[in-house]
Amino acid sequence: MATRAPAATGKLLQGFRKWYYNACGFNKLGLMRDDTIHEDSDVKEALRRLPENLYNDRIFRIKRALDLSMKQQILPKDMWTKYEEEVHYLEPYLKEVIQERKEREEWSKK
Repeated sequence: MATRAPAATGKLLQGFRKWYYNACGFNKLGLMRDDTIHEDSDVKEALRRLPENLYNDRIFRIKRALDLSMKQQILPKDMWTKYEEEVHYLEPYLKEVIQERKEREEWSKK
């Protein structure tokens, strides 16, 4: 019985994550979560390191979302970004940039 509790909690959390993902609304414009990250210096460096095809895909999604927003429209439901298809394409690059910045800060303290 004790082994069921974590599985049930995991399913509940997964359900909440899906609900929250859809409630945010960016998926209705065809955006991914990483497209909505606030661009500080770390994010800008991570974007600079993105492969060209990923960067171009990001720019396309953002331009399409801006156009839809201006027209006060959303994409047809079959074109929405789905929770299951979500890819955190920027996360590995961002982690690397943050790690390097922290290392530089440590070196500059010495």
